[in-house]
Amino acid sequence: MQTETRIPLTVSGRRDESEGVISLLLASPDATPLPAWAPGAHIDVVLDDETVRQYSLCSRPADAGTWRIAVLREPAGRGGSARIHDSLRAGASVTASVPRNKFALHRASRYIFIAGGIGITPILPMIEQAEADGADWSLLYGGRTRGSMAFLEELGRYGDRVTIAPQDEVGLLDLKSLLAVPQTGTLIYACGPEPLLLATEAASAHWPKNSLRVERFAPKVVETVGEDESFEVEFAESGLAAIVPPGTTILEVAEKIGINVFSSCQEGTCGTCETSILAGRAEHRDSLLTDSEKDEQSSMMICVSRAEHGCPKLVLKL
Repeated sequence: MQTETRIPLTVSGRRDESEGVISLLLASPDATPLPAWAPGAHIDVVLDDETVRQYSLCSRPADAGTWRIAVLREPAGRGGSARIHDSLRAGASVTASVPRNKFALHRASRYIFIAGGIGITPILPMIEQAEADGADWSLLYGGRTRGSMAFLEELGRYGDRVTIAPQDEVGLLDLKSLLAVPQTGTLIYACGPEPLLLATEAASAHWPKNSLRVERFAPKVVETVGEDESFEVEFAESGLAAIVPPGTTILEVAEKIGINVFSSCQEGTCGTCETSILAGRAEHRDSLLTDSEKDEQSSMMICVSRAEHGCPKLVLKL
């Protein structure tokens, strides 16, 4: 499979942000300006054994010399975060992808930001952008304890626009009250653990369609209709076609017949393998596309999504 362009970086700074969370400043070894990005973007960080992890950029987009990421040590994780905590110090080398953004901040007159734990990272540059645009905004930020919540000092400059709500002090976030009344021209952005996102979705279900945008750390459980079926996929640009059997992804089939596709998470959360649909309808199983984007049937994440039941063939722009 083709390897995506990687950027060599040096750790230019490291800081403890809270219990279990560090931030890393990443810069080009030769001071070359880094690729531009916008709030909501993330990068793949590639460790020396080709382990890949995705982290939101939480620095200032205007700073072309430095990227900042924050990493939560996850004892029950797959080991990537522990290795970063233990081995990446100032001066260490690492490589990264160019920034990608499936959690973009859309223009609005007002924003409600909701963050849980390390989910504060993509929200930080969003707040800065909203402030610069003169938009009205508020942030509700929860965590297990105050000591576990990163960037509290940084958020302090925003005063009462930010509500800090440690669970051991105030209990669960009161999302029902926060989102009780739909507000015209308001967008809700939420990032954090799955229970928080599910609760936010439930509390905002009566809001206008697409009012809520979320970013997940892990794939959302997607209910499917019936058993998987075989279908044909035609790769228009490559001039190839193949059958995708049950239990096999389009991405796996593409790789098997020699089609180069960029991919990363392979679980429908990063957006790297998003592919345009030229004909047919997809059953979307990703955790990224909004309901409207899914209805449009213009693209799909081929690492998890399949042809819609009853659709015998998909034509993709690959």
